Parts: sequence; C-alpha cells; structure tokens
Amino acid sequence: MAIIKSVRGFTPQIGKDTYLADNAAVIGDVVIGDGCSIWFGAVLRGDVNSIRIGNGVNIQDGSVLHTLYEKSVIEIGDNVSVGHNVTIHGAKIDDGALIGMGSVVLDHAVVGEGAIIAAGSVVLSNTLVEPGSIYAGVPAKFVKKVDPAQSKEINQKIANNYHMYASWYKE
Repeated sequence: MAIIKSVRGFTPQIGKDTYLADNAAVIGDVVIGDGCSIWFGAVLRGDVNSIRIGNGVNIQDGSVLHTLYEKSVIEIGDNVSVGHNVTIHGAKIDDGALIGMGSVVLDHAVVGEGAIIAAGSVVLSNTLVEPGSIYAGVPAKFVKKVDPAQSKEINQKIANNYHMYASWYKE
C-alpha cells in the first residue's frame, strides 16, 4: 500500500480512479486529480509547499517532486507524462507536456503546453520552455518547434497508455 502521510496539518488528496503503486509516497500538501498514476518509488513530498497535479497525469517510477519552503510550488496540468527518475523542484508544467526520463526541472521554470523535455535534460530555474517546443541538453536549450497536432497526439497517447497500464494493477 502506498505511503500517504499527513504533515503540518496537510493531508494528501487523491482523485478518483488514481493508481498509487505500493511504494509510492505522497506526503503533505499534495492534490492529485482524477485518472492519474503514481508509479513505484515515486515521491511527492509536499511538506514545505504545495504540489498540485491535474487529471490524467502519470508520474513514473523513481521520480521526485519537491519545492522550496515558502518560495516555490509545483503545478502540473492535465495529461502530463513525467518519465522515470525525473526530478521536478518547484516548477510549473502545462497541459500535455512530456518530461523525458532522468530530466531535472528546477524552481520557477515553466514548461509550456505540449512541450517536450528530452531525456536527461536539465531545465534551469526560471527557464521558460515555449509551448510546442523540444528542449534538450544540460542546460536544456531550444531544439525545435513541433507540430502542435503531432505533439498532442504523441503526448496524449503516452498519457493514455499509462492510464491503461495502471488498470493492470487494480485489484
């Protein structure tokens, strides 16, 4: 059973039809929307500030979400995919974005709607990733724009697949 822990008077709120893996940890001021999946070893630690996650989001294995005390929050829109072993620290991720495996997204960065952060990238604090663009590297830089329809199709397919995968684990 997932670790769901209250801290500082905040109790996590979990939406309908949301899957939490057995060793996922959801702590403190965290609100997760409907139809999400939080996978094995993921940690959503809302002890020092808030974490807000929309609907249809998947936070994959080993990812860590945290914030700065009284300085940054995490806001994740709908149908976002957060790859394996991603760190998101106090950033905003807009609807339909994809954060590639092993990436780091730092405080006050904004990842625009439908954007793709390539695997292994580091999005520095205060970076604005334009909607519908691909960023890659350390530090992450603009690579190219993607066709909005193509980006939406790819990113939505991944989000839908993770909703299907979660259904395999329901008892």
